[in-house]
Order: sequence, then C-alpha cells, then structure tokens
Amino acid sequence: MNKKHLVLAGRLQEELLEIEKIAERTRQGWQRAKKTGDEFYLDSVALNLHGIYTGLERMFELIANSIDQNKPEGKRWHQELLRQMAVEIPMVRPPVISLQTRDALDEYRSFRHVIRNIYTFNLNIANMERLVNNLPQIFAQLKSEVNKFIQFIELRNK
Repeated sequence: MNKKHLVLAGRLQEELLEIEKIAERTRQGWQRAKKTGDEFYLDSVALNLHGIYTGLERMFELIANSIDQNKPEGKRWHQELLRQMAVEIPMVRPPVISLQTRDALDEYRSFRHVIRNIYTFNLNIANMERLVNNLPQIFAQLKSEVNKFIQFIELRNK
C-alpha cells in the first residue's frame, strides 16, 4: 500500500469540495451582478473563476508530483500541465480528465491568465457569462472524472 497515493486521494477529494463551494459562490455573485447591475459583483465572479482554476491546477500539480513524478516546466507549464492530465501514462496511470474536459478547462485557464494581467474594469463580460453558465456542466464532468481517478488510486493501493 502506498500511503502517499492514498493521501493524494484524500487531498483531491478535499480540493473538489472546496472548488464546489467556490463554484456556488461564483453562481451567486453572477446572479447578484445581473440583478443589481453592481459591477463589484463582477469583480467577485472574476476572482472566484480565477480561484476555481487555481484549485484545479493545484490538484493537477499534486498528481503530476505524486504519481507522474514529472511536472512541466518553462513558460507554458500551465498549458502543458493541463495537457498532461488528459493523457494516459502507460503503466503509471489512466488519463485524469477527458480531452473534452481539457478543452473546456483551457478556457478557464486562459481567463485566469487574463485576471492576473489586466484590471478588472476591462473584463469581457460576455466571456465571463459564458464561463459562468458553462460551469455547472463542466464541473460535474470534471468531478466525475476526478472521482473515477481517485477510485483508480484507491483500488491500486489496496
């Protein structure tokens, strides 16, 4: 039994719960922004979208370090890490996420990059709306795939 991998499984479950909470806060912030027209709610939504992807990336880093024992480096490491999670590593692990989920998450990764590099009053509201509206479906798919991966870890370590 590899306790390190079982600890990883627990950490992944914990991260999923935290991301789910942030996703709900994102939805609530978006509803309030639409209802009130208060742009400060949009700032909250942007920050929470940023937090969602940051949490996902933290999970992917844990997997890359613990199981893959290889985290991408260089200028494009964020993109490469996402790509790495969607591939099988023969004799090591199955894909963590599907190609469809990878492509969907890449939009959130890109948005997070924008948040880190521009002022919030320059946000593309239509893009944010699409991300918020797609979030429930994408998160449900991601959660299912990560839970399947957690089962892989647990079965492998019995």
